[in-house]
Amino acid sequence: MVRWTPVSEQALIERQPRERIGKAGRVLRRILREPLGAFGLTLVVIVVLSALFADVLTSYPPTKLAPAERFAPASLQHLLGTDHLGRDLFSRVLHGGRIALAIALGATGLSLIGGIVLGLIAGYGPRWLDNLMLLLFDAIKSFPTVMLALTLVTLTGPSLLAVLIVVVLVNVPGYARIIRTQTLVLKSAEHVMAARSMGASTARILTVHILPNVIGPILILASMDIPVVVAIEAGLSFLGLGVRPPLPSWGAILNDGFVNIRDSYWIVVAGGLPIILTTLGFTFLGETLRDIFDPRLKRRE
Repeated sequence: MVRWTPVSEQALIERQPRERIGKAGRVLRRILREPLGAFGLTLVVIVVLSALFADVLTSYPPTKLAPAERFAPASLQHLLGTDHLGRDLFSRVLHGGRIALAIALGATGLSLIGGIVLGLIAGYGPRWLDNLMLLLFDAIKSFPTVMLALTLVTLTGPSLLAVLIVVVLVNVPGYARIIRTQTLVLKSAEHVMAARSMGASTARILTVHILPNVIGPILILASMDIPVVVAIEAGLSFLGLGVRPPLPSWGAILNDGFVNIRDSYWIVVAGGLPIILTTLGFTFLGETLRDIFDPRLKRRE
């Protein structure tokens, strides 16, 4: 005869962190078993750590001018060479990674919050509100990114804030439409109907019964959008609409290399290589996470 022993509430609370750690460990092992997933995770870790420890990995300030060492090729003293002002490119690339990741993570996080809130409201709200918000989403998405950036820069001037606003405005409608579609499906599910019949408030239904079931796919999509945000920031900085000199930016480094490509090809390499590695890393990692959490999408390809 099996004897049932009650489990205390404290034991349940202590068990939850262990279960989360165990689940995270299983996901990590599955990522490492996939060649592209392991490669992507390695690139992401390298990019993130190099940005966090930029001050430790290089002894040159990213904005220090040294005209006597301008256009110096790669060497042990300057691992990626110097630019037209004698600034160390290795230092500028590492510190530029801080700006790129800060904008990418910050803008993606704000876009997620805005997309989730607007998507839940559109999907669960009345029909007229849904149609009005869809019209708003389509209107925002219809603006070309470059034209939207030019408009904001004209109003606010080139800055990190302008880049952040452009990225958020471009990404929110896409996230909101996905959340809206999934909310429309779940609002008629049995557990949601049961909660509504028991008198649960709209806020509780959205946060407890709908949001946990729609957040997973959108997080995976957001991880795959991070390199897109990095490319947008680099593109705007390349055009002179984003990060202002002398702050280091991968797009600004690319622009310097394009202008001085006849004198030093390595500046273009220094600006383009981190963008390529970041794009590959987050894309491969995001696709592996998608295949792990939603294998149906993999079978459809």
